[in-house]
Amino acid sequence: MVEEINKTLRESKTARWFALGVVAFTMLTGYFLTDVMSPLKPLLEQEKGWSSTEYGIFTSAYGWFNVFLLMLILGGMILDKMGIRFTGIGATFLMVIGTSIKYYAISTNFSEASTIIGIKTQVMLAALGYALFGVGVEISGITVSKIIVKWFKGKELALAMGLEMATARLGTLLAMAISVPVAKYFKTVSAPILLCLILLIIGFLSFIIYTFMDKKLDISLEGQKQEEEPFRFSDIFEIIKNRGFWYIAILCVLFYSAVFPFLKYAADLMVNKFGIKEEYAGLIPSMLPLGTLFLTPFFGNLYDRKGKGATIMILGSLLIILVHTIFSIPAFNHWIIAIFAVVILGIGFSLVPSAMWPSVPKIIPEKQLGTAYALIFWIQNWGLMGVPALIGWILDAFCIVGNRQIEGTQHVVPIYDYTLPMITFALFGLFAILFAILLKAEDKKKGYGLELPNIKSK
Repeated sequence: MVEEINKTLRESKTARWFALGVVAFTMLTGYFLTDVMSPLKPLLEQEKGWSSTEYGIFTSAYGWFNVFLLMLILGGMILDKMGIRFTGIGATFLMVIGTSIKYYAISTNFSEASTIIGIKTQVMLAALGYALFGVGVEISGITVSKIIVKWFKGKELALAMGLEMATARLGTLLAMAISVPVAKYFKTVSAPILLCLILLIIGFLSFIIYTFMDKKLDISLEGQKQEEEPFRFSDIFEIIKNRGFWYIAILCVLFYSAVFPFLKYAADLMVNKFGIKEEYAGLIPSMLPLGTLFLTPFFGNLYDRKGKGATIMILGSLLIILVHTIFSIPAFNHWIIAIFAVVILGIGFSLVPSAMWPSVPKIIPEKQLGTAYALIFWIQNWGLMGVPALIGWILDAFCIVGNRQIEGTQHVVPIYDYTLPMITFALFGLFAILFAILLKAEDKKKGYGLELPNIKSK
């Protein structure tokens, strides 16, 4: 009887792909909010009077609680101790609460003289909401990663992770493409955030639906589970003693520091360097997640069937350097070049994650997987917190080359030269290649199987 039930769950393609679809939709709603403010930077400067430094403080808030309060690591340990259902519901609820605070902050007009620890009240409240959301979405991310391993280990693991990432990137695409039109239609910069809040509530309800499937899967696997020592807090030390773990974690933070913070400024780059109007400036960056919708599952399927995971990561890092080098050259200022560079960046952005995340279970035992993913995400959050603030400071300190008046208004905003920020992003890509090469050498020494297919031959 157990065998029959099991065949309707993890061994059932319909069941495991449906489970993937439900949790992937939840992550889509999270990614929508993560990037919804990126195309709105010029409007925040006009409507709310934010500077690039204040925008940088806000975007860096994503990692405040995760990094300094160790909330992400705590979430990973809770995941390994308490399980997927408890952790996932709590994390998705935090996303809703954080977004509610952020919407309140942006939709409320505060006095210019009102500050919190020297930062404008509006900026600080929005940042605190974003920081709380960051805890929720990052813990949701590691929970979903463990869910996928639970359903797809020994099967189409990299393809499943690729499809989940592609679905989540659709949230990024929507954020980049529709945030400004929605804000302009409703004549307020807070309107896209309200739309995000509604979608996040739906995503929260979707995850609750998944928990019923997860419980049935656990029941069906009771007869198959082998006795295994439970997770212990001392396992953290086993993880951090693993050199392969450090190579993949540092590669992760370097790679994502060259992509996600770039997206926070990509629309502003299109306005300042390529002369694209603000209402259309998010369209070209939105091509990046559009490309990943197809390429990440493609490269994941390739890894599942052919292997070469470490090689894929090296190639993706090379493309990151190429793209940011193109963006850093002042003479390359035609919009066609911008489209070309974003397309190449999309390929690189598909290559590395499609191989990196499915490689973690080859390096770390499954009982430690939640904590390992949490530690990697925690290290990554140092980059997601620090790099946007760094770029905002660089822009205000070194890159203002003039001022321009917004067409049809009295608003005057700075003109930025993005050469130095793009060189900074390219350097992150250069160091990412170094650690990808070190990871490949460590795999050859330890035999993790990163260059081997994920699908086990019968």
